[in-house]
Amino acid sequence: MNLEKLFTMQQALDEYIQSNKQVDEDVFIKKGLALLVELSELANETRCFKFWTNKGPSERAIILEEYVDSIHFLLSLGIEKDLQHIKSWPTEERAGDLTKLFISTSKANHDFLDNPTMELYKEVWIQYGAIAKLLGFSNEEVINAYISKNEKNYERQRTGY
Repeated sequence: MNLEKLFTMQQALDEYIQSNKQVDEDVFIKKGLALLVELSELANETRCFKFWTNKGPSERAIILEEYVDSIHFLLSLGIEKDLQHIKSWPTEERAGDLTKLFISTSKANHDFLDNPTMELYKEVWIQYGAIAKLLGFSNEEVINAYISKNEKNYERQRTGY
């Protein structure tokens, strides 16, 4: 999947938000925490770890929206550290069920936040790709959901979110 368009869209959104909110501080770590929160919200909607309940996962559309919330922050973090030069989504296989992937993705996120290198950034992308694959999300679905949420984020900013 080509990431150039998504990086361009995210950079424009970031600039709009930071101008609109008059942000003049380094927000890398805040965006990092946001990424961790979004990953947890995604896990919560899948309910993959909730062995104690019979309640199944949320609707697919809700899970997809939570997924792309993470992608927004992942793109934004790359822009913050000038790592947006990835042209396409790095892909490698990652073994494990969804619960194990959430744990390994969380670890990859923490590793990247502690040491924001291109190698660790690519690993985070690989982890998120593995999650998308297990959730059955196509590249087209992810891109369309990202674009839709990007537009929603602009609207939120215009209406005083």
